[in-house]
Amino acid sequence: MTASDHDMEIYDLRVTVDSIEGRSVCGMAVGDYFELENSAHLKIPDGKHFCVWALASVLPFLAAKQRDLGPGDWLERDTLFCCPDPEERLTMRVERVRRRPMNSAELT
Repeated sequence: MTASDHDMEIYDLRVTVDSIEGRSVCGMAVGDYFELENSAHLKIPDGKHFCVWALASVLPFLAAKQRDLGPGDWLERDTLFCCPDPEERLTMRVERVRRRPMNSAELT
């Protein structure tokens, strides 16, 4: 893809289980992850799963994490998000894994 083929760049993301301080009610383990690629493609490794409630808690932040944010924006600095299940105390880390050129006309 050349510069003329795209009008924006976003990040592909990896969301990884960083810690579990309680019992793993959903069956996930530290290191389990999913990736968000090409703006909206959710990829989970074969044979693995990701708890829908943990996903729901981090989902509202992913669109912002895909974009460059100002240096004063708290979301630029924060990378840890928590599952809502109080017995698990599961924490997820959101990382930008690659920058991807995209054509916004292909997304709408």
